[in-house]
Amino acid sequence: MSRYADPGLRHPSESERWQGAAFRAELSAWVTEVVGPPTSVEPTKIRPWASVWRVETPTGVHFAKQNCPTQAFEAAVLEELAALAPHHVVPVTAVDRARGLLMTPDQGPVLAETAGEDIDTWCRVVAAGAALQREVAPHADRLAAAGLTVLAPADTTAYVEHALDRFAAIPDGDPRGMSPADRDAVRAHLPVLAGWAEQVGALGLPLTLVHNDLHGNNVFDRDGELRFFDFADALLMEPLAALFIPLNMLAHGLEAGPGDPRLHRVADAALEVWSDLAPAAELRAALPAALQLARLARAESWSRCLPPMNAAELADWGDAAAWWLGSVVLDPILGEPAE
Repeated sequence: MSRYADPGLRHPSESERWQGAAFRAELSAWVTEVVGPPTSVEPTKIRPWASVWRVETPTGVHFAKQNCPTQAFEAAVLEELAALAPHHVVPVTAVDRARGLLMTPDQGPVLAETAGEDIDTWCRVVAAGAALQREVAPHADRLAAAGLTVLAPADTTAYVEHALDRFAAIPDGDPRGMSPADRDAVRAHLPVLAGWAEQVGALGLPLTLVHNDLHGNNVFDRDGELRFFDFADALLMEPLAALFIPLNMLAHGLEAGPGDPRLHRVADAALEVWSDLAPAAELRAALPAALQLARLARAESWSRCLPPMNAAELADWGDAAAWWLGSVVLDPILGEPAE
């Protein structure tokens, strides 16, 4: 089970390193090496798990990114995706796999700014995201070799038991911890999780990329083609899990219940991409279970983000991984469509 993240690990603070002069000098030297001397290197976002920098050069504007070590695989994964499905992801200027550095050219405003977040736009996002999944599915082994964690339906019970053991080892009072009551609730729910995993696994869909943070701020519209980026939270899973974030965000934004036809319309836009591999009725029937299992992906990516957090950051985000694991007992966000 060592392939899964340990939320109890402690690493040196990355956000403090990224704000220091030494990292700025290191980044500037790399920029000079790959695109020439920069005229400006300025941070646009520094979080505990990643920093993004706007780089101006005489030849154009680029964005450089480095993830924390537990999510540093993104550089390698994006390089693989750019080779496998270049029309579905942002172009890559340069990658340093050893340091987890990546650089992409400026793509302009994100889709959420250019098209808004209406139902038609969400349908475009999930359909294009599914098309990316379909294109790279035959190369899942290549993405795993680049660093993506595999979490197949058949892994569900073992994954949850592993995660519960990791949380049980975190000392009392640590903000990353999970209460005994919450751990017991998840453990009691294991038979339900196993049933969901069996239902989803029975569809026979291939393991593929699951973005795990799919929304309009992580995609550009380039002349009618949607180009995705920000794959640091990604895993290799069954494909329907990718719909959790879009439908969860949409449900909260619209205050929509599980049967809201708008949610089902967005879901159907993605399910259509897989309808030649499994009957549409079976895809729709299994989707609520797939969305519940997708909560485990959120727990895993947050578990990867916790080790480099300092005390102040843990006070803000330390409970995220435990919350997502505990959320598997919540009601599904999607149910039977309303009449």
